[in-house]
Amino acid sequence: MMKIVSGAAVIITSVLAVVLLIQKEFNWAVFCITIMFTLTNSFRARDMAKKGYDKEARFMRNMSIFFAVASAGILVANLFT
Repeated sequence: MMKIVSGAAVIITSVLAVVLLIQKEFNWAVFCITIMFTLTNSFRARDMAKKGYDKEARFMRNMSIFFAVASAGILVANLFT
């Protein structure tokens, strides 16, 4: 069930990013892309941790945190500019 929800979230953000690119809403498209990266990296981190790849899981977790912070920054920039 979790894989279905996570897959759906990635698909939704990907499709939304493409739609926003077509509409030339580039700032919001970049926001959707960073959200997608946050989701995929967090899912990869969990999967790698389950498989015992601790070093790789830690790297993916840090990448997920980076993209989450970047997403928050992009959201603030999009809302207040």
